Amino acid sequence: MILLEVTRSVPPESTQQAVGYPALFLLVALGALVPVIPTGALVSSAAVVAFHHQTLPVGLLLVFLVGALGAFLGDVALYWLGQRGVRSRNGSRWLAQLRGRAAPEKLAAAQQQLTDHGVMVLVLSRLIPAGRIPVMLACLLARLPLRAFVRGDVPACLAWAATYQLIGILGGSLFHDPWKGVVLAVGLTLLISAVPPLWRRLRRRGPVAEG
Repeated sequence: MILLEVTRSVPPESTQQAVGYPALFLLVALGALVPVIPTGALVSSAAVVAFHHQTLPVGLLLVFLVGALGAFLGDVALYWLGQRGVRSRNGSRWLAQLRGRAAPEKLAAAQQQLTDHGVMVLVLSRLIPAGRIPVMLACLLARLPLRAFVRGDVPACLAWAATYQLIGILGGSLFHDPWKGVVLAVGLTLLISAVPPLWRRLRRRGPVAEG
């Protein structure tokens, strides 16, 4: 809501200065560490604003690069902190948080995917809502070196940034007013995030209903 009000009421140049690429970078990086920030919605919204108010394609390219870099550095920082917990005899709060956010069945599936496909499974995990943490934890428990994790995370973050930027471009191209594009982009990202858990919930209820 805050981003929407700023986009509607502040002139384009001031909006860019207020939100800014440094703010986008910090929020996306922080969101990779603490997943309470809707990083996908941030990138999509920034893409809408860039589509309307920046010189194309420079503005969109900057959104893509800043979003991908923020996601990558956040992922690497979280993985490094998790590695410290794996190596420590007493673990760490970061590793404990990762374990707490990965359901056992998701972790088992991620471990199997890591065995079958190697670090490239990170690309898919970044594009599937709630898929990143189980795969990252599987990499940690497999004691995958940081260098190998980086090799898989670079294309993962690039694909992630490109996907959510495309959502923003779609929203920006459909409406003349930027705030309408922001609303559509945010709505789409929230819908994408909500569909997988809703589908899993319906699948669990299916056998019960049949019985």
